[in-house]
Amino acid sequence: MIKAILFDVDGTLYLQARLRALMAGELVSVPWLQHAPWRVSRVWTALRTFRHVREELRRLGQPPGSLERLQYTEAAARAGLPVGEIEECVEEWIVRRPLKYLPHVVRPGTLETMARLRDSGRRIGVFSDYPAAAKLKAMRIDHLVSLIVEATEADVNAFKPHPRGFLVAAERWGIAPREILYVGDRPDVDAVGAEAAGMHCVVVGRTGSRGQQERYLAATSMTDLDSLIERDWSAGS
Repeated sequence: MIKAILFDVDGTLYLQARLRALMAGELVSVPWLQHAPWRVSRVWTALRTFRHVREELRRLGQPPGSLERLQYTEAAARAGLPVGEIEECVEEWIVRRPLKYLPHVVRPGTLETMARLRDSGRRIGVFSDYPAAAKLKAMRIDHLVSLIVEATEADVNAFKPHPRGFLVAAERWGIAPREILYVGDRPDVDAVGAEAAGMHCVVVGRTGSRGQQERYLAATSMTDLDSLIERDWSAGS
């Protein structure tokens, strides 16, 4: 029996491609950037390098030092930019500026589905590689969430698909991993990580019913969770 549902955030609770299109339009329209094209190039370089570095760090597992710092220092070295500039670009263009668009790109059915699951007595939480609290508030779904786990927290210190963050969520809830369903959008990251932690997984935005050697069930929309949640998970994913 599934007692809790743990959600990914980026690309799962909201449509990431739409958000990035809006952010790209904003980047080229900001007045102070329009008058300094070289600054646009530096921002693009900082953000592109940061995202690439984070994807590469998925293979690292749990580093001996702080993953929070490593993502910035490695991106700065790769881009040839000061660490402080990388941090400022990420804070402005990945963390802060997108918040105003999030209410308009929430995946259809997310609020209603999460509310129904919560009202059924199941716990609702999120585990994300990025800071999540402000995003949940911007999407107006924070009141439905009882747990937030982020990959760069000191006691996680690993990006998905490393299982540590999934297991931390289970520990904080006091619920066995097999009784938690993880909902994400990336089979290679979300489904692989959930399986490694002993959790079941549903990947939204996918057609069909199964994938990747049955690591996950596919859902074309968020509302599909209503029927999937009631299946006999003891029979396997």
